Amino acid sequence: MKPLTAIIADDEPRLAENLAARLKVLWPQLEVLAIVANGIAAVSVIAEKQPTFAFLDIRMPGLDGIQVARIAQSTRVIFVTAYDEYAVTAFEAAAADYLLKPVSDERLAQCVARLALSTSAAGSGAAATESAASPGRIATLEWLTVRLADTTRLVAVGEVLYFRSGDKYTDVVTASERHLIRTPLKELLDQLNPQLFAQIHRGVIVNLRAVERIERDMLGRSRLYLRDHADVLTISRSFVDRFKQM
Repeated sequence: MKPLTAIIADDEPRLAENLAARLKVLWPQLEVLAIVANGIAAVSVIAEKQPTFAFLDIRMPGLDGIQVARIAQSTRVIFVTAYDEYAVTAFEAAAADYLLKPVSDERLAQCVARLALSTSAAGSGAAATESAASPGRIATLEWLTVRLADTTRLVAVGEVLYFRSGDKYTDVVTASERHLIRTPLKELLDQLNPQLFAQIHRGVIVNLRAVERIERDMLGRSRLYLRDHADVLTISRSFVDRFKQM
């Protein structure tokens, strides 16, 4: 398998060095080949070294990160930026991920896990055979498109604590926000990673990584408590067996 390599392009040297150090801890198998401070240098080093990944700031001198991504077709691009308004454009440029500064350790680890999983699957002949044998299989959903006033945003599915169905919309709840989408809960369930998300009620799907504890109240109902969030969810009797070991 080809060695995993990366370059970092950011006009803030301290942030770039910090990112390189954190990547070394989180992903020892990934070699950071170069750190550059502008888009023109990024294009040059990508052409020369052909890295697996490029972690790009968006607002840089010379060429911005979006322009670099459109040129660097053979390198998977991860944007690391302080600006969320470029998210849709970034994914139109086939970005592998979009990290907002300051990037938390948890969010960076999530990004690394996703990249590692995708490269592992790409290098596995068994995975390729399985994919070819299942052409009708729905891909795992990783991003949601939501609207906030007149702005379209992308929300990482991994950041969603739970989904709750409503009359016409599905409520998407993250640690700090709530959004409404039109996708029905049943359709979402078919696209979510079953190792990470579970249905706990006819109208609720929860992110298993967001679960803090489960308690039974005086009436025998199972209550699910989330980490760092005040909402308490009810597990219906139809789904409670899955959580008996928690």
